[in-house]
Amino acid sequence: MQITKELIDNTHNHISQWLRTTALDYSIELSEKTGVNVWLKKEYQQFTGSFKLRGALSCISQLNQEQKDAGIITASSGNHGLGVAMAGKITGTKVTVFLPANTSKVKLTALQHLNANVIVVDGDCLLAEQQAAELAKEKGCYYVSPYNDPYVIAGQATLAMEIHQQLPNVDAVFISVGGGGLISGIGSYYQENKLETEIAGCWPENAPALLKCLEQGKIIEVEEQPTLSESTAGGVEQGSITFPIAQKVVDKCYTVSELEISQAMYALAKYEREIVEGSAGVAMAALMQQAEQYKGKDVVVVLCGKNIGFDKWLQVIEQYEDQ
Repeated sequence: MQITKELIDNTHNHISQWLRTTALDYSIELSEKTGVNVWLKKEYQQFTGSFKLRGALSCISQLNQEQKDAGIITASSGNHGLGVAMAGKITGTKVTVFLPANTSKVKLTALQHLNANVIVVDGDCLLAEQQAAELAKEKGCYYVSPYNDPYVIAGQATLAMEIHQQLPNVDAVFISVGGGGLISGIGSYYQENKLETEIAGCWPENAPALLKCLEQGKIIEVEEQPTLSESTAGGVEQGSITFPIAQKVVDKCYTVSELEISQAMYALAKYEREIVEGSAGVAMAALMQQAEQYKGKDVVVVLCGKNIGFDKWLQVIEQYEDQ
């Protein structure tokens, strides 16, 4: 299935009743600091604290009643699981979520509050995805991939539709990348509508799985290191549709260090009074790193989530308190 303009438009019309239209705010101070016209798409304001509800609703709402009655299974480092659990609650569908062992406590607690059946896997996101998909096949349940599903991607694309409605003339959009669902959706929207907006993919240096696949021209296993951006960590499954889509829609690729991610999170706290998770810091860090080449341009930074433990966030912020 292609991620067409028609599919995105239909998805938006179908799921918008359950979504917040999140703010797109101009940052006076960050614009002054960088010389770029910085617009922050505050998707952490979405229900469940990230963009993931969009794709989850898009996918689950198109299932038939028999599929909903059988229940659905998914895997996630947290945010996708929260989105699916909330979508399950909205649509009356039982949800089982496989989580990697390093998932933050705040996300685990939130999943439990949404009455999801949680199974913790002693491994990374890719292993959680593999085990979830195996159980779904065994039980005959629908598996909701965090990214490898056209309906999920179409749901994420509705975020781009909002950006275009809020700011029609955008020079570039900076997007943090994990499995590629968000950037595939946003990039597809701009490409399908023939809009000349640069799509910038942003990765932590410690977790660049899809980037390495793009560089090699095929999906490969990539060894990753721990990162503040736990929501974007993990490999890309073989055959993922996000890989060929990303090959077509991603214009620029940037990587940022753990130090740059933490500095971006601090900048957002200091100048915008915003608490965001590491994955949101990745996109902001990439723009701060590349500011010179975007001087005077209108650039949107997608702040994709806020689900970080408060103590962990404080540890990141307090190291800069004397600066």
